[in-house]
Amino acid sequence: MEKGRSGMSRTKKIMDAEAIRRALFRIAHEILERNKGVDDLVLIGIRRGGENIATRLAKIIKEIEGKPVPCGFMDITMYRDDLYHQSHQPEVHKTSVNFSVEGKVVVLVDDVLFTGRTIRAAMDAIIDLGRPRSVQLAVLIDRGHREFPIRPDFVGRNIPTARTDLIEVVVDPKGKEDRVDLIESEEAKGKE
Repeated sequence: MEKGRSGMSRTKKIMDAEAIRRALFRIAHEILERNKGVDDLVLIGIRRGGENIATRLAKIIKEIEGKPVPCGFMDITMYRDDLYHQSHQPEVHKTSVNFSVEGKVVVLVDDVLFTGRTIRAAMDAIIDLGRPRSVQLAVLIDRGHREFPIRPDFVGRNIPTARTDLIEVVVDPKGKEDRVDLIESEEAKGKE
């Protein structure tokens, strides 16, 4: 895979479908244990990466508890702090949260936690929906390099990366083609 003018990149598979399935089951159990069940619990996936992960967590939690947990999806584009620095018009997706967050425990779900800026924007968006009792964060991958003091409550896997590396997460609704790849930049390897 070619990456810009700096040269080539190398892709390594970090997690396969089975590893992701196990991580999601562990996260679901940790969410239930910490919150003592599903009472007043809601899941909100950040579009686009957290959408399928939140859906899968809701399904797993229902299998474990025998009760559904409300699950919605949120677009945070208009809450981003880099909105006015972009040279192109950003694509805004639909927010679909068909339940109240007032007094609820909101578990915010995303695929990768990096700088923390997306999560900060998502928290602003949640507050516009109501006043939750608390907000918790579940991510499949924590890659470090925080720019905001944000820490996940539930993590599938910690993966040390260089700032210039990329993490590609594919979580499809049926779980057949799931994978997490680390795309290492040669530029970053030369600086280590």
